[in-house]
Amino acid sequence: MRNFLYTLFALLFSFGTAFAQEKVPMAEGLRSEGKIYVVVLVMLVIFLVVAIYLFTIDRKVSKLEKDK
Repeated sequence: MRNFLYTLFALLFSFGTAFAQEKVPMAEGLRSEGKIYVVVLVMLVIFLVVAIYLFTIDRKVSKLEKDK
């Protein structure tokens, strides 16, 4: 029970610091020029490509396991 409370306390403490709003000059510059959307789009495309790649590998491995 004590470990659970320590874990809960650490989790709550980390959430409080994770959402602290701090002005980052690079982000402010990208946001003011409208380039932040390009960054988000590139990150989304990279995530989708990696997700599709992992999905196809999983299907191939599952097919190989089924054939054995």
